[in-house]
Formats: sequence, structure tokens, C-alpha cells
Amino acid sequence: MQLSAFTRAFRTPDLRKKLLFVLFIIVVFRIGSIIPTPGVSYKAITHCANLATTSGGANGNVYGLLNLFSGGALLRLSVFALGIMPYITASIIIQLLTVVIPRFEELKKEGAGGTTKLTQYTRYLTIALGILEATGYIAMARFGQLFPSSSPGCTGDDIIPNQSIFTIVVMVFTMTAGVSVIMWLGELITDRGIGNGMSILIFCQIIAVVPSQLGAIYSQSKFKFAIVMIIGVAIIAAVVFVEQAQRRIPLQYAKRMIGRKMYGGSSTYVPLKVNQAGVIPVIFASSLLYLPQLASLIWQSNQGFVSFVNRYLVKGDHPLYMGIYFVLILFFTFFYVSITFNPVEVADNMKKAGGFIPGIRPGRPTAEYLDFVLTRITTPGSLYLGVISLIPLIAIGAFQATQQFPFGGTSILIMVGVGLDTVKQIESQLQQRNYAGFLR
Repeated sequence: MQLSAFTRAFRTPDLRKKLLFVLFIIVVFRIGSIIPTPGVSYKAITHCANLATTSGGANGNVYGLLNLFSGGALLRLSVFALGIMPYITASIIIQLLTVVIPRFEELKKEGAGGTTKLTQYTRYLTIALGILEATGYIAMARFGQLFPSSSPGCTGDDIIPNQSIFTIVVMVFTMTAGVSVIMWLGELITDRGIGNGMSILIFCQIIAVVPSQLGAIYSQSKFKFAIVMIIGVAIIAAVVFVEQAQRRIPLQYAKRMIGRKMYGGSSTYVPLKVNQAGVIPVIFASSLLYLPQLASLIWQSNQGFVSFVNRYLVKGDHPLYMGIYFVLILFFTFFYVSITFNPVEVADNMKKAGGFIPGIRPGRPTAEYLDFVLTRITTPGSLYLGVISLIPLIAIGAFQATQQFPFGGTSILIMVGVGLDTVKQIESQLQQRNYAGFLR
């Protein structure tokens, strides 16, 4: 009987060391997500976080998304409360700026040296965003806005008993340092472990809150829990199917005579995934929908605007909110694909390397063909992202589930995507070490 990939990996000495190292980093990461920041009342913050979890989580879709990416550490104001979100935001900003700023575009084309500089810029921006987010969350805790106003014992004085300037500065410094440590841990996994370190840390944070979410549904009704589990298995199967789906465009390389040797003549393909944009459009749409809520907090004097936002754009189960959310996901899917995959650039690289698509002339006709195919497969991909993202919002109204429904939206996309990628990397390394060759 053929052993599973993980069993064979643990029987391989060097892979076993890498897997154990990844598990060790995950344990350290989870410990840092539990340790409270200096100056926070552990008793009060634990009480308030438990109340927020049982009552449906934090208000606001982006607020809930940030708490999801921190594995529940945000509501506890722990050392790793900011989680991986500042790094994700910084990476997205730098990636978008490569299209706008010519210097960044040149660095991207320089290879390893340019990539190293862009990574360094991403780290600097991550620290800056960490300072801003830490200051914002601590201010929310001080003014009693971190938890619902109806939560007893969750005022700013209860959570942060000593609100001196020195205490606040120490809290901001500690949480920002936590972001730096998280980046370091992620890079350690990438260099000395298996898989992408940042993705694995996000995966662990999301998995950490799933048991409590399922437990909350189970405590409400066993029948609802059974239905949720059946729906969850079906959603996971559908997500795996779509995430693996791709359009393979055949690519042929012409034969070239260099000296006395013949080169080229090989055939390959260009893989275009149905979900080319990944989870980025969902994050963009959630962030943009949070802006009206932020504006309502700033301009509270305009009662008409505040009441409109609170009525239509705060609760995720409202039809208007769902409609705007769905349209934004469609828009950002096409937008992100357009800036990450340039058909003209790909066609030019094919032409320079002597490659061509059978039946399509090199150059502009190839670029137009790639753009046509990419548009056709991005359309169902965007609809797929929109439907998956609406599942938790529908579940909130149908099952009165928590704000972060475990089988849908960002959580399921990340869990399935990271899981598939990690398993593929383990299997590829096993093939390299256990390749028997054709003679056997």
C-alpha cells in the first residue's frame, strides 16, 4: 500500500527536519498570539474577547477580516495582535506601485537583486503600517470602541488601567515589534522549512479560530451544525476543483541553429488559472467597503449619512451590502489580473525566445489572443470569488452564525490554497529524493 505524502516525508531525514522546524515556528507563533501586550489587563481583555466571540465577533467586515488574519489575537491585544495583515497590505501596495513607479518596475526586471530591494521596501512599509495600526487599535481600546458598547466591563479603563503616555508608547512599540518578529518567522520557514512562510502563518491563524466558530454553531443547534458540515465539505470540494482548474495554451519553440548544434523545437504550455487573482480582490473589496464606516465615525455630525451607513453598509447580511460587495469583487478581480498579467509583455517574451502559439502569429496577434482567453476565464473566476465570498454573509442571516463563517469567503480560499501549495511542494521534494529513473 502506498504511503501518504506526509508519512513518506517524515520517513525522509532531511524533510523530517524541515517539517519539525515548521511545527516549532508555528508553536512559537501561537504562543506570541496569546501573550498580552504590556499594559493590558489580561482578565478584562480575556472576558471581553470571549463576549465578542460568542456574540458574533467584531463589527465590520474588515475588522472581522483583521481579527481572522490574527487568529483572534487582535481582540486580545496580544504581542502578535496585528498578525500578518500589515505585511500583506505592504506587499500589495508595493506590487501595485511597480506598475505606477518606473523605478520599481526596473527593479522588478533586474532579477534577484531588484527583488531583494523590493522586499526591503516591503519590510520598511510593513513597520510603518504596523505603527499606524497599533496606534489605531490602542486608541479604539482606550475609547471603548474595540468591543460592542453593550459589553459589560469592556471600557477603556477596564482594558488599559494605566493610560499614561509611557504605557501607550510601550504598547505601540511592543505590537510593532511583534510584526517584525512575524516577518522574521515567516522568512525562516521559507528559507529553512517547506512552503511559503507567510502563507503558512496565515493558514495557522485562520485554522486557530475555526474550532471555536464550529463550537458556537454546535452550541446553538446540532441540526445546524450537521448542515454546516455538509455544506462545508461541498464548498471545500468545489474550491479545490476551481483552484486547480487552468487553461493550458500550447506553446511551440522554433528550431534554431547555433554553431553546429540545433536548439529549440520543444513544446510546452502557458498555464492560465481560472482564479488568477487569488484572494486579493476579496481583501480589496472588504477594505473599500470599510471606508464608509470610517467616514461615519469621523463625520458624526451628519446624522443622515451616519444612519444610512449604519443601516445599509455595516451589517453584512443586508442585500445592498451584499450587492456592492459582489460588484466590487468582480471589478477588483479584473483590475488585479490586468496589472499582474500583461499579454503584450508575455507575447514579446515569447517572440524573443522564438516561441509561438500554433495557429497564431507572433507579436500583436498573440497578445490579442492571450487577452481574449484571459478575459474569458477571468469572468467565471470573478463570479466564483463573488459567490464564495457571499457564503459567510448569507450564513450570518440563515444560521445566525458568527461574523466569520468557517466555510466560506477569505478563510476557505486561504486554507485550501495554502494547503494545496504546501502538499505540492512536499510531493515535489519527495520526487526529487526518491526518483528511481526509467531503468527500474
